Amino acid sequence: MPVYDLVDSQWLPLRPKGAKRPEEFSLREALLRAHEFDGLVVDLPTHTPALLRQVLLPVVLHALGRPRDRAEWARRFHAGHFTREEQDKLCAYLEKRRARFDLFDAEAPFAQVGGLHTAKQETKGSALLVATAASGNNVPLFASRTEGDPLPLTPAQAARWLLHAHCWDTAAIKSGAADDPQAKAGKTTGNPTGPLGALGVIVPVGCNLYETLMLNLPIGAQPGDDLPQWAREPLKPAWKVRAATGLLDLWTWQARRIRLIPEETDDGTRVSRVVLCAGDRLEAIPEWEPHTAWAFAKAPKSATGTLRRPQRHAPGKAAWRGLQALLASERQDRDGAFETSVLLRQLAGLQAEDLIGFDYPLQVETIGITYGNQSAVVEDILFDSIPLPVSALRAEEDAYTVLLEVTEQAEDLAKAVNNLSADLRRAAGADPIPWDKGQRPGEFVLHALDPLVRRFLIGVRASADDADLLERGRIAWEKAARDRTWEVAERLLATATRGEFGGRTIEKDGRQLTYRLATAEQNFRRRLKATLPRCAPAAGNFVEDMSAATAPVA
Repeated sequence: MPVYDLVDSQWLPLRPKGAKRPEEFSLREALLRAHEFDGLVVDLPTHTPALLRQVLLPVVLHALGRPRDRAEWARRFHAGHFTREEQDKLCAYLEKRRARFDLFDAEAPFAQVGGLHTAKQETKGSALLVATAASGNNVPLFASRTEGDPLPLTPAQAARWLLHAHCWDTAAIKSGAADDPQAKAGKTTGNPTGPLGALGVIVPVGCNLYETLMLNLPIGAQPGDDLPQWAREPLKPAWKVRAATGLLDLWTWQARRIRLIPEETDDGTRVSRVVLCAGDRLEAIPEWEPHTAWAFAKAPKSATGTLRRPQRHAPGKAAWRGLQALLASERQDRDGAFETSVLLRQLAGLQAEDLIGFDYPLQVETIGITYGNQSAVVEDILFDSIPLPVSALRAEEDAYTVLLEVTEQAEDLAKAVNNLSADLRRAAGADPIPWDKGQRPGEFVLHALDPLVRRFLIGVRASADDADLLERGRIAWEKAARDRTWEVAERLLATATRGEFGGRTIEKDGRQLTYRLATAEQNFRRRLKATLPRCAPAAGNFVEDMSAATAPVA
């Protein structure tokens, strides 16, 4: 059996500061030199939370402990790197646990079950671990490779996809382990997705890997019985439904029973076959889960109060369009309300005590997976990264109000263009584009406004303590937003024919309504003025220009 020690083998993809390309480093190097790396550079965004939660964060937390209060967190954060004493503790910790970090150990392989097999000794291709590879129900009709094609993974790749499966694996039927009493006919059913599949994951990112690790460490006491998977007894094939004992247990949750099967090839050790079976199931997502925001909704009729659920990311929707959830640092237990993540709420408290600067260049990554067909296939991988002013996390600050207003204005501008399109289509005798079908022109507005909003977020970070500068920024935003919106609106107006110019009258609810180009543009201008009160209306009038263009020549 080959040996692949994750403590000192190169497998974590990191980019050293100043380097153009990432390299692979060992777990020891990643931690001791964390301040020297920009951060993780992964093939798929979903790898980032998997590597942070399954290895990096729990090692730091278990070896050094959680910050007891904000002052201790600030002291560790502003140190800028692990101190010599902390480095010695990390090295001693890794040496003590080294045996459990062997990827191919016969008895207790890392994050696996030694000797795991099915009743019929079946194995499957390693593509089963790879979310983007054709495998099982994920094989496209016209894919260039089939499930039968081998996908040899290097040990480094296999380690990363192993941890990814524990976090994001698809749901539905899994192979039954030979010694699993809950397996029936060689299968287990009712498997949920990996724990992160139920979340809209939010990861605060700092200027380097060290800062990112600190930004993802919650402050507070740690339960004494909470342990990472490598500090517990080696897992057996049998699984259970249970609650997480604490962060270490939650972060290293073993959602599947897996065994990697290495083989020696001309290219070295490769993993082409695996055994993947059912794993532990969370009773519920704990309310202290740190990497998600929360949404509140009315409880079913049989219950009272509201339900608090993880806020999922919407496909095709930029992260700033969900800013209301990211900035909701105050818990409001009512229908339709939001609550931001534990980690962002923690940053709000740190900024309130001036333990982190209002101009700190915080980035927030939003990551998720959209599943289809009973969550048994991966339909889409969602990712975005935005600059988030730390001061905006506090509701009493001007930055909070300004950012929410700007994002609401962007949405209102998209609605104004959609309404213009609907009025023009009615004037031509057609129905408006359904909200859930086709592509409405408001999406072009949001696409055009996207770089403006991101630039504004950076500007707010630099001007949060200057009310005058903040106000000038709002005026500049409104002028630029107006121009971008008019560019989209004018393309719609330019397609108008004499039919839209003359208009049509329809009867609705006993009233006669007339739709024509002139009233469509007038309504659009009125909505634009109401949405952007700080900038003057755009010059020119399309209807007057069109009238002049179509007037008979004398």
